[in-house]
Amino acid sequence: MKHIIFITRLFIVLIIFFSVSASINNKQHIENVEPNMAYHKSVVDENKLQLYNLRKERLKKALSEYFNKAIRNGAIVGAGVSVVKGDSIIISGGYGKRKAYGEKEVDGNTVFRLGSLSKGFTGVLAANLKAEGKLAWDDKITDYIPEFRLGTLRNTANVKLEHILSHTTGTPYHTFTNLIEEGWSMDLIAKRFKQVRPLSQPGKEYSYQNAMFALSQAVVQKSTGKKIETLLEERFFKPLGMNNMSTNHIDLLNTENKALPSVRRKRGWQRKPLTERYYNAIAAGGVNASAEDMAKWMRFLLGYNPEVMKAKDFKEVFNPYVSFKNNRKYYQKWQGHLKSSYGFGWRIHELQETDNKKITIWHHGGSVNNFRNEIAIYPDVDLGICVLLNSQSKITKTLVPDLYNLVKEIYVDIPENLNNIDIVDVSFENN
Repeated sequence: MKHIIFITRLFIVLIIFFSVSASINNKQHIENVEPNMAYHKSVVDENKLQLYNLRKERLKKALSEYFNKAIRNGAIVGAGVSVVKGDSIIISGGYGKRKAYGEKEVDGNTVFRLGSLSKGFTGVLAANLKAEGKLAWDDKITDYIPEFRLGTLRNTANVKLEHILSHTTGTPYHTFTNLIEEGWSMDLIAKRFKQVRPLSQPGKEYSYQNAMFALSQAVVQKSTGKKIETLLEERFFKPLGMNNMSTNHIDLLNTENKALPSVRRKRGWQRKPLTERYYNAIAAGGVNASAEDMAKWMRFLLGYNPEVMKAKDFKEVFNPYVSFKNNRKYYQKWQGHLKSSYGFGWRIHELQETDNKKITIWHHGGSVNNFRNEIAIYPDVDLGICVLLNSQSKITKTLVPDLYNLVKEIYVDIPENLNNIDIVDVSFENN
């Protein structure tokens, strides 16, 4: 009996001994593995940072060559340029001069007039209010502007918010744009549409507008009790840190770091004054911004500020609402162009890449007071490009694809996964 008890106790002691030994060995193994994992992670992080900086420097060099060449050739005076990739603002700076024959250079905080890039802000603002239940795409315009008339009473009753935001009210091309440029109030312009004979029923055909589109500012004001400039400031400009934004002539005049417009003549550039045009139609063309502001705006549109507005809530803004049937516009001549549509304040293009992949672009151009601008967002590759010019220029016809190709070569065509890379080849910078 004593013999059995002794053997049992010995067995228990051996179990305890081996368990403790295994625990110690395992702990030593973990201690050895953890530093190795930490080292590997630090190497990968360092490689990513190195590649990020190399890409950024290479893009800076490419953009500098592109815009300085345009300046030397007399194609532009100055440019504010923004490039956003994912959550990172890669470029937010400037090239050239704030005004022709001036000494001060454009930088990331130089303010330009946006022109029709303003429509993109209006579309997203409307989506923001829709998400809160303050308005709907199918709201009738007469519910907000009772005196509005367009054609018959039946036709008028069918004109909705979605139609004015997509340029599909049936109104002839650029109706009453001249009245905006003459400084008429939108209240007076709204009453003049009763003189217009519609080309088609609402929602059927695309016909670009400024005056009709600008009626949206009355809709957002009456649905909230606040003017559009206040809503933009409270909901986007301040939360996103867009510190150079403004929506009126006086603020722009009082801004020290601003671009001034010029036009190209045979003997060179001729300076032009800042005008008050389109500040009566903020929704269509009255916003002012810098390259840095536009970079923050594009990062937001790519979905990286959900605390301001969730991407799902402005998704409809970029849904094709109506397609274009002519092929005369500059963006329809971009290489690989398949089709163009309009959403709510944005053009949506579909292009065929050389590798047979299709790519979507959310795009708009803007022209006002001799400023000329382009914005293009590539949601498929998490990329945004914006260029603000203080002159009209032929380069704007190919500006978007030109810069996309520069960025694509450096960012899009290079794999992001560096987990299996021990060290980045620094010769990449000179390839």
